Amino acid sequence: MANKILLVEDDQNFGDVLRSYLEMHDYEVTLATDGEAGYQAFLKDEFDLCIFDVMMPKKDGFTLGREVREKNKEVPMIFLTAKALKEDVLEGFKIGADDYITKPFNSEELLYRVQAILKRSQKSSNPMEEVKEFEIGEYHFNYPLRILTHIGENDEKHKDKLSPKEAHLLRMFCMYKNDVLPRSEALTKIWGEDNYFTARSMDVFVTKLRKYLSKDDQLEIVNIHGNGFRLIDKREVEA
Repeated sequence: MANKILLVEDDQNFGDVLRSYLEMHDYEVTLATDGEAGYQAFLKDEFDLCIFDVMMPKKDGFTLGREVREKNKEVPMIFLTAKALKEDVLEGFKIGADDYITKPFNSEELLYRVQAILKRSQKSSNPMEEVKEFEIGEYHFNYPLRILTHIGENDEKHKDKLSPKEAHLLRMFCMYKNDVLPRSEALTKIWGEDNYFTARSMDVFVTKLRKYLSKDDQLEIVNIHGNGFRLIDKREVEA
C-alpha cells in the first residue's frame, strides 16, 4: 500500500511538479494550495507524512503545523521555506518538525528525506511503543512516571526517579531486551542526531542506567562494538 503524503504548497506549478515527482516514486499525494485547504484535507484523511510550505495565504505553514499537532502528535512533518533564518528553523522544530528544507532544493534530496523519515516512523509503529510499564528482572519500570522500582529481599522497595532522557533510553532498552539496540537509532530518536558529541552523551547515560540496574546482578548492559548496546537478562538468555 502506497504511503500517503499531504503536500501544502501555494505555488501551484511548483506543487504540481513535486506531486508528480513523488507519485512517480509510488507515493499517493494530496496537494492543497493554502493553509486552510491543507487543514481541511488533513481532517478528511489519514496521512503518513505532511509537507508544508511556510509562507502561504490564509494560514501559514507554522500555524497549520500547530493545528495538525493538536490533532495528531505522531505524523511526521517537513517544512519548506525560502528563508533560512535560524529563528524560522527553530520555530519549525519547536512545533515538532522532522525536517526543514530551504528552497531552492533538488527534488531528489526531498525524496531521500521523505524516505528516511517514513522509514523511521514505520519502525516506531512497533506495538511495543504502546507499552508503558516494563518488568526487568527484579525491577519494575513505569515509563510515564519515570520511576524505576527495585524489589529486593523481604519485598523491600527502592525507587529511583529518572530524568526524561534516562527514561526514554531505558524504555528503548526494554523494547530491545536481549537484542542489540542500534546506537544510531537511539541517538536519532532521543538526541535528534547521530554525531560524535551526542554519542558521548549517550555513553554517559548508559553508565547511569548501569548504576540504576546494579542491584540485580543478572542484568547487564553490554557494549556491542560498532553497533550499539544490549540489555541482557541472564536468566532469560540462559533459560
